Amino acid sequence: MKTTCIIVEDIQIAADFLKKFCEKSGLVEVKGHFLNVPDALVFLDEHKPDLIFLDVEMPGANGFQLLDSLTYSPKIILTTSKTEYAFDAFQYNVNDYLKKPFTYKRFLESIHKVQGLPAPGTGPTPATPPPSDIDFLFIRADDKLVRLKKEDILFMESMRDYVKFVTPGKTYVTYSTLKSMEEKLGGPSFIKVHRSYIININKIDDIRGNTIYVQGNAIPVGKGHKEELAARLNLQ
Repeated sequence: MKTTCIIVEDIQIAADFLKKFCEKSGLVEVKGHFLNVPDALVFLDEHKPDLIFLDVEMPGANGFQLLDSLTYSPKIILTTSKTEYAFDAFQYNVNDYLKKPFTYKRFLESIHKVQGLPAPGTGPTPATPPPSDIDFLFIRADDKLVRLKKEDILFMESMRDYVKFVTPGKTYVTYSTLKSMEEKLGGPSFIKVHRSYIININKIDDIRGNTIYVQGNAIPVGKGHKEELAARLNLQ
């Protein structure tokens, strides 16, 4: 029998990823998604799902205020991009703490923990070539795995727990971090020019002051990245 759950998350794309993970697992049935605590509490007055996926930071009341208002004891999995709530989570005796962005493997481990099942087995990891040896990467976007040629990527922008890939024909948003994507890309064509941006240096049109223009897109250059950028572009 599936574990019933609700998702309390104010970011729609984060909730969508959770829903997909639940469906993929075949172990969890999502009964509702709520963008704020008051709406979730209205639902919980009449329904008693087995599990609540709960974001901490939301507009108005936060996740811990929801926990204070519960009239029964469901399983709780906190989902947050910050580690600073770990102590509070311990105090509330939550069942698990998923730090965004989390993988499907980590999600599945959490579900198995909640259901009292053995941890999912992990097989040997197949050898893969170094990132710089391949000219493409796969990202999960639009409910599928999308193959992107590295040479087509204009730039990437960090969007909290997500990364936006901009190509000449389309923009993709995937659930990841800029640091993770920087490691996957490898090679000399990509450079981080700001805490929120990685650009393809082959796509630079011009540079004006502290701004790089890539096919009409203005990209700021962070103070701490100027020296490396100048060296890479032989501007020193």
